[in-house]
Amino acid sequence: MMVKTSIRLLLVFAFDLLAVVVAWLGGFSIRFNFTWPYGYGSEMAYGLLLLLCAQVLACRWAGLYRGMWRFASLSDLKRVLKAVSVSTFVLLVVMLFSKPHLHIPRSLVVLYPILLLLLMSGGRVAWRMWKEYSLYGRLDGQGKPVVIVGAGTAGAMLLRELERTPEWDVVALVDDDQAKQGLELSGCRVEGRIQDLTKVLKRHDAKHVILAMPSARSPVLRSISEAASKVGALLFTIPALDELMSGRVAINVMRPVKIEDLLGRQPVRIDTDNVKTMLTGKTVLVTGAGGSIGSELCRQLAKFAPSKVVLVEANEFALYMIEQWFREEAASVEIVPLAGDVRDEDRMNEIFGVWQPQVVFHAAAYKHVPLMEVGNAWQAVRNNVFGTLVVGRCAQRHGAKRFVLISTDKAVNPTNVMGATKRMAEMICEVLHCQNQGTLFQMVRFGNVLGSTGSVIPKFQAQIARGGPVTVTHPDINRYFMSIPEAAQLVLQAAAMGKGGEIFVLDMGEPVKIVDLARNMIRLSGYSEDEIRIKFTGLRPGEKLYEELLADAEETVETPHEKLRIARSRSVPDDFFAYVQAWQANKDVVDDNAVRTELKRWIPEYTPMKQ
Repeated sequence: MMVKTSIRLLLVFAFDLLAVVVAWLGGFSIRFNFTWPYGYGSEMAYGLLLLLCAQVLACRWAGLYRGMWRFASLSDLKRVLKAVSVSTFVLLVVMLFSKPHLHIPRSLVVLYPILLLLLMSGGRVAWRMWKEYSLYGRLDGQGKPVVIVGAGTAGAMLLRELERTPEWDVVALVDDDQAKQGLELSGCRVEGRIQDLTKVLKRHDAKHVILAMPSARSPVLRSISEAASKVGALLFTIPALDELMSGRVAINVMRPVKIEDLLGRQPVRIDTDNVKTMLTGKTVLVTGAGGSIGSELCRQLAKFAPSKVVLVEANEFALYMIEQWFREEAASVEIVPLAGDVRDEDRMNEIFGVWQPQVVFHAAAYKHVPLMEVGNAWQAVRNNVFGTLVVGRCAQRHGAKRFVLISTDKAVNPTNVMGATKRMAEMICEVLHCQNQGTLFQMVRFGNVLGSTGSVIPKFQAQIARGGPVTVTHPDINRYFMSIPEAAQLVLQAAAMGKGGEIFVLDMGEPVKIVDLARNMIRLSGYSEDEIRIKFTGLRPGEKLYEELLADAEETVETPHEKLRIARSRSVPDDFFAYVQAWQANKDVVDDNAVRTELKRWIPEYTPMKQ
């Protein structure tokens, strides 16, 4: 390898010296109309000798032999310019101080540097073109035809990368910038605007689209998705621009556009200093640690160096999965994986007594609305209400500093048992906080999270994979959505800024129609609604058309974080807590209707749906 490198450097060095000879003699030849310059032999010989010596020093000073010709770029051109500038300066000095002994024509001051620059830079560019052609030139037309959306910086970077792979053949670009229409990028033409995408795909019989617009907003993404779906084309996107510029990922690391991209949720930025103060060096306990929210909370917690994370989970497999994640991805964090049911007061007391957590995130709950509505209402009360009471009192008893309840938008004006039990869990936390035993109780409400267990997205994905139909309960039903990492980060932010007793409400953005979600997922899978049909099945027990984040009687207060507000709910009745404790002591099974009656007693805004 060293021998090859030495030979290469020697050849490059020889080429640059030869370029000096050709430029010097060529300058004289042009000056004298391509005839031999009689009488200038001394000038040519002495001048050439001095310029060769200057070239040796100039090229070394300019660092010309650090660059690889195969990847010749603007940096290499700058080095060539430095070397040529030095040679030109030496020529000027020779001309000034050699009179009257040498008579070098003044035109050589212009002709020599121009020729030298052309030879040195041209040689490097020509070599790169030859190598690129020999390596990639024969790949033209061999890959899958693809259209790139976006002819900006990201598009240019992507195009250069795709030219070097046999997998893709870029046939056209589209861009909404009118000034770019008809222009070419690396030989590939901008053939229209985004609205022309369907025509361009048909023209080239292309079935793949790559979005080279990392900062494109969701409405643009949706229009591109719709255009691609009309011809059954698959849509891919590239990493975000900050990831590209940082070098963390390459431009050609593409992925299919996901439903999360079309929903347009902006990245969350949290005050990491406050969160670090709350978590670093602390023992943190998470109930429901294997669930969708609980497991993501654990993953986010790992970034803030807690002294240990106590993972409490009733589902053995879910507990195993989050334990394995820590073993493989965050081995430096000490974890304590514990099987336990939040309704089991003896087990919870044991866990709190042994591990003495300082911060508690209570994510364990039954969350599936239709399941909890029929045949399981009493179990929803036992898990969501009594489980919160058990864990909250254990936190108080064992001196936890902070207790955070993961609540839901379904607790607002609930029409189902699940939402009503979560509202009752909030009320329990409000009472426990008012008891002022040293533990700060906080609640965080948010809507549906994308991809969570039991949510519509995994369900729709499975239905599409089976060939349909995709089942939607009602054409007008809508929901708020956010990503699981976004929700977990905002929970941490709310916990860090809370003073106790607050109900934090997350900014869920705009509600999304479920039927539109289904249509977008069908398109992203490369199908049309003719191929995968949508079937309306009717509202399920306890389900309502829309969710709210605030009850009518509540008002919100701004917080320093733009995505968090504080809800001020009505006061909890004085006899509520004693009633819940008495209800907890009841060992009899309570039927669904009796549960609804008791929930209505304490939550006036609860309106049970007719069964």
